[in-house]
Amino acid sequence: SNNWYIALFQFRYITINILPNYYQAKKLFLKEKALKNYRFEDLNLKAPFLKALNEEGYTSPTPIQKETIPLVLQGQDLMGMAQTGTGKTAAFTLPILQKLNANQSTEKARDPRALILAPTRELAIQINESIRKYGQYIAIKHTVVFGGVKQGPQVKSLTRGMDVIVATPGRLLDLINQGVCSLNKIQFFVLDEADRMLDMGFIRDVEKVIKLLPKQRQTLFFSATMPESVIRFSETMLKSPVKVKVKST
Repeated sequence: SNNWYIALFQFRYITINILPNYYQAKKLFLKEKALKNYRFEDLNLKAPFLKALNEEGYTSPTPIQKETIPLVLQGQDLMGMAQTGTGKTAAFTLPILQKLNANQSTEKARDPRALILAPTRELAIQINESIRKYGQYIAIKHTVVFGGVKQGPQVKSLTRGMDVIVATPGRLLDLINQGVCSLNKIQFFVLDEADRMLDMGFIRDVEKVIKLLPKQRQTLFFSATMPESVIRFSETMLKSPVKVKVKST
């Protein structure tokens, strides 16, 4: 009789305390395993980008890359909530580079077709470096412009013609006002770290830039947080966006 009660208690303890934790751990394990088995080849990326990723030591996409890359390739506007360290930069640079490469411009002094705005020069430089790495096997021209330095070299780069510009808002507007750069042919617009843009007081400059963009374009909007002010800001530039949310790992 006593043994029966002990056995019943042990069974209930396992059912209530151990099994739920076991199934939760198993579910997480299977999810991580599925992600590891997912390859960049499964995202319809072309050979030049797969080669570049392989040389950088990347074989499996992160969650934000897995969700975002196919959507961008399909031409969707996107609102992404993702923090630094999630692989966000590759999630938008890879598909944009692939789409640009599929429709190469033959003009030497061409206007940019992709614009990426970042709140700080450090982030702008980092994004431009990612474009260099991922686009090393295609003939795409890109440059980065930011304030706090002499504009001479940046002007020289822009006058040679660029496919992609990574910029901070203030310096970009200065160069546009000087007639150095035009945004009339922008097909892809990325606003990165939108919450920091607002916090740093760049909203007016960003709004000025957006007014200069063609209405027919694909827009990608990324932010680490989504307070009401950021959501309202996104609604001024996005058309029926797909929403992607990824937590930092």
